[in-house]
Amino acid sequence: QVQLVESGGGLVQAGGSLRLSCVVSGSIFMIDAMGWYRQAPGKERELVAGITSVDNTNYADSVKGRFTISRDNAKKMVYLQMDSLKPEDTAVYYCRVYGRRTPYSRGSEYWGQGTQVTVSS
Repeated sequence: QVQLVESGGGLVQAGGSLRLSCVVSGSIFMIDAMGWYRQAPGKERELVAGITSVDNTNYADSVKGRFTISRDNAKKMVYLQMDSLKPEDTAVYYCRVYGRRTPYSRGSEYWGQGTQVTVSS
């Protein structure tokens, strides 16, 4: 069973920084894309940042220049460095990975339980 656990969320003032971490545990053969999503109250879940297996990255326009995604394949971790935080960044942040459990299995996506980020004005 594959599990994702996020950490690093919390309460921060506008202009501050947080670093989210997500660790993948369990039996997984290969991790392809990794990413962070967020969902604010009353809104749909949206992509914040993604990173491929060759470290190509993409960001939502709203976070470009402020957030940085990175990964450590040896540790099966993905990070999201969030700087210059704004109140509108307040949301539950979810880690997502796409990978295969065995060399012969089809790819599947896996999600974490989420971590709350609250930015006060």
